[in-house]
Amino acid sequence: MKRQGRKKEMLFRSQADGPFCQTDVCDPDIILEKSEFDLAEKLKIIALGGLNEIGKNMTVLEYGKDIIIVDCGLGFPDDEMYGVDLVIADMTYLVKNKDRIRGMFLTHGHEDHIGALPYVLKDIQAPVYGSTLTLGLLKGKLNENKVKADLREVKAREEVEIGPFKVEFFRLTHSIPDSMGMAIHTPVGTIMVVSDFKMDMSPIDGEFMDFGRISALGEKGVLLLLSDSTNVEKEGFSSSERTVGYSLDRIFYSAKGRIIVTSFASHVHRVQQVLWSAERTERKVAVVGRGMQNMVTIAGSLGYLDIPQDILIDIERINSLPADKVVVITTGSQGEPLSGLTRMASGDHRQVQIMPGDTVVISANPIPGNERTVAKTVDNLFRLGATVIHERNEGIHVSGHASKEELKMLINMVKPRFFLPVHGEYRMLYKHAQLAQQLGMPEENTFVLENGEVLEVSRRRCRINGTVTSGRVLIDGLGVGDVGNTVLKERRQLSESGVIVLSMIYTKQKRPRILAGPEIYSQGFIFEKEYEHIIGEMKEKVVAICTPERLSDGSLHDLRNQVRSVLSRYVVERTGRRPVIMAVICEV
Repeated sequence: MKRQGRKKEMLFRSQADGPFCQTDVCDPDIILEKSEFDLAEKLKIIALGGLNEIGKNMTVLEYGKDIIIVDCGLGFPDDEMYGVDLVIADMTYLVKNKDRIRGMFLTHGHEDHIGALPYVLKDIQAPVYGSTLTLGLLKGKLNENKVKADLREVKAREEVEIGPFKVEFFRLTHSIPDSMGMAIHTPVGTIMVVSDFKMDMSPIDGEFMDFGRISALGEKGVLLLLSDSTNVEKEGFSSSERTVGYSLDRIFYSAKGRIIVTSFASHVHRVQQVLWSAERTERKVAVVGRGMQNMVTIAGSLGYLDIPQDILIDIERINSLPADKVVVITTGSQGEPLSGLTRMASGDHRQVQIMPGDTVVISANPIPGNERTVAKTVDNLFRLGATVIHERNEGIHVSGHASKEELKMLINMVKPRFFLPVHGEYRMLYKHAQLAQQLGMPEENTFVLENGEVLEVSRRRCRINGTVTSGRVLIDGLGVGDVGNTVLKERRQLSESGVIVLSMIYTKQKRPRILAGPEIYSQGFIFEKEYEHIIGEMKEKVVAICTPERLSDGSLHDLRNQVRSVLSRYVVERTGRRPVIMAVICEV
């Protein structure tokens, strides 16, 4: 297995490698010398996001002067990103090469695959290809951000020729309709991208994964497979989405009061089953949260959501109906601070107040890193008297990602020469590569990469060769990229130790002296009324250094730095804390 940091070229086996050697791409009689590898045109594959993380999926394929991009998603901030709303991949490399980008290809409509496009398309103009629902959801996002784009609809088994690439789409089963994988035919061989998928034998929409086409492509010869690694640590097979419907029916029939269900806004199949359960139990449904409302409107208008007649009601009507006739669908399954469920749990929601007798169904597993915020939301709901159903063993959530046996089946169907696990944290990628090796793939033909590393692929060989600029760009409100590590450090410091603000006016004229102040205010540092002596001592320290000589000889900038330095040392000695210290000093 190719591991991080190794830059040497790997010269791979020339003999037949069992089931992973296809005659079309792996002829043992054809051996390229190293010089031929260096001189021949090679395909470059660069993940700008989606490796060693869950989210912000984006993969670049580059051949000669032509570039295509697969997916363009966003990530969610972790606990250390105070105030940050969203995270996207660093686009420096793409902006630098924007004239070479021929198209952007989308696998499905989840945020971690399309969510960054409203920001990216402001700087990069290229046609965007995707399924009907994927583009429908994307169009809504682009309209909100007033971004125009060339959107081109494609269907399963359709091909798009663009530059040296021929992109073939095939159907996948996932937690959202219209999910597709891609076989990207290039001059060096076929690259197969199987993003988020599972092998659901009873899908909600009746659309099965295209096993026939995937197998046919495998028989013809696949040079490199990129495959979803999310559930590689889970044994067996992922349960069918349809099993969630049985659990929802049981809950809906037994609940005596209102039912509030939260899930991912883009989980169309889950919302569909909530609507069906509500219909069977003769309940009306109110949809709360802009993201959820937009999804229901778009998916319904495009025919991907079967909305029973007269079942939807305005949220304002829920209090006029009997409690056992009401269902609320909302956002907030991950404890997002501004989401509908979180605001309900904290008592801040304008339209919905949690009451004893309510049943809250959290139909999603926490994304790694969100466990604490979800747990806090659940605790608050219990305090308000609600019955909360959120455990995995309740049957209210199944993963949309393939487990270990499904991943094995895919590898055996495709039989790729090289393997690149994607869409997962490092341990997931590593274990997925090991899984391929257990099935007979040579270790040196599997790669575990970091975002930004360049994977060069020829017809017979593959190597890591260099890196491009990669990383994360933080979105805070309307600001894109204006929050960096320094700002995050300051925010963390503010959250841990608070802030001290000193204000003072002085003069150099005639007799240098302090005219007003110093005044000291604090937030999040100490309770001033109980520690007035500390505030007083801080003022004395400032007055002591503001001698007539220092005021007359030093610059305003130097004085501010001296004041901050003196106060910082004093505070650390007296309290052991390191608050942010701001010195607002004016000279007149």
